[in-house]
Amino acid sequence: MVYTIIDLFVYIPYTPETMRDPQKYQLDLPRDRRPSPIKLEEMLHPGVKKTWPKCTDIRSVDPIDGIKAVVIHATAGSTSPGAVSVMIAGRASFHWLVPSEIEKQHGRYVWACVPEDLAAWHVRKDKSHPDVYAGKNNVNHWSLGIEVVNTQKDSDHFSEWQIYMTALIVQYCWAKYPKLEYIVSHAKLDPERRTDPGVNFPWERFKDLVLNI
Repeated sequence: MVYTIIDLFVYIPYTPETMRDPQKYQLDLPRDRRPSPIKLEEMLHPGVKKTWPKCTDIRSVDPIDGIKAVVIHATAGSTSPGAVSVMIAGRASFHWLVPSEIEKQHGRYVWACVPEDLAAWHVRKDKSHPDVYAGKNNVNHWSLGIEVVNTQKDSDHFSEWQIYMTALIVQYCWAKYPKLEYIVSHAKLDPERRTDPGVNFPWERFKDLVLNI
């Protein structure tokens, strides 16, 4: 067994993964336990607040009990400002953004981009999957979205910190939202258009972190 250091205190068992298929990335959270509340190291990304009226909706479900899923994305770009540009354009949005290793925020904090009580535009309204919440669509209203900065090119591997922080955000959500059940890739919900978070995202290691941090 090889161990990878995430920081001075956290070690992850590392097992090489083969045949990764983003369309199969899904974790159904155990219903018999939940983690203790977690405080995220997050900062509001500059300029995003003014974008909310044009790239978010009021949730059609209870903002706490109605949350059933967290969707994992990758940006297909190399920087956080590039990802936020889609919010400025009013085309899409997401709740959190995990910086890449070339950004000064990497290793320090994640970007908060949309308030959790608003529905971000991170999955198309007509998309769904029968494995996720009995195939219901309009996913944005009952989910939260995490974008991880990554180009999705073969040479661009996710950093250990990015995987750790993505798992920590999921744990934060699991502790906060009592009916959260599904952690799923964008690719599974929209396989004809999306491949994110991509084959380089180490889903099995990520799952292990979510369940064992």
